[in-house]
Amino acid sequence: MPTQSAGILLHRLREGVAEVLIVHPGGPYWARKDAGAWSIPKGECEDGEDLRACAVREFEEELGVAAPAAGALRELGSIRLRSGKRVTAWAAHGDLDVGAIRSNTFMLEWPPRSGQEQEFPEVDRAGWFGIEEARERLNPAQAVFLDRLR
Repeated sequence: MPTQSAGILLHRLREGVAEVLIVHPGGPYWARKDAGAWSIPKGECEDGEDLRACAVREFEEELGVAAPAAGALRELGSIRLRSGKRVTAWAAHGDLDVGAIRSNTFMLEWPPRSGQEQEFPEVDRAGWFGIEEARERLNPAQAVFLDRLR
């Protein structure tokens, strides 16, 4: 059964230009990938978990800062990734210092078959990007959220 994820697309106006906050996944698999590798801050929902609550929790886990109030979230709908995973997103107006993010971490055997586990951040960096630059960096299926935001 495909998994369900939920996330928040934070946006702001900076000198009259719309920008969105997207994140780059951490870990060795993603280390040298850029275009098409970024994502909205999102994560997997538990069975039966409220999707909006999942989006808020994942935003806080991946960025280490409080998410916008649930009442300030505007639903952007859902998409399906190539993997079959379904992603539901909300938009919120806000701002944060990307230099201050502190992501949660995960353990991974690295290098493969080495028997050694290393700890990696779920998100290794975040950035504010104009809509078109964000479209180039985002996982292509998630670019739909940028259109819905407009």
